[in-house]
Amino acid sequence: MRAIVTVTGKDRKGIIAEVCSFLAQQNCNILDINQTVMQEFFTMTMLIDTAECIVPFDELSSILSENGRRSALSIRVQREDIFNAMYEI
Repeated sequence: MRAIVTVTGKDRKGIIAEVCSFLAQQNCNILDINQTVMQEFFTMTMLIDTAECIVPFDELSSILSENGRRSALSIRVQREDIFNAMYEI
C-alpha cells in the first residue's frame, strides 16, 4: 500500500533526515519526495510504500504524529487512495 506523508513546520537543519530515518526504521520505502522552504517555513510531501512496514498503518500514523509534536512539526500520513479521492473533481 502507498501513502502520502506531509510535514510542515519552522525550517531547521535535519528535518528531512529525521523523518526519513524514522520511516526507514519502520521499514517504509520512500518512493518520491518534494520539499520546499518559503522564508522560514518548511513543507515536505512524500509518497511512501508501506507494504513491508513493521507496524499497522494506524500505529504508523500515531507514531508519526507524536514524533512530529516532539520535534515541533506537523506530520500527517494518509492512504494514497483516500488522498486521491479527496482531490478528485
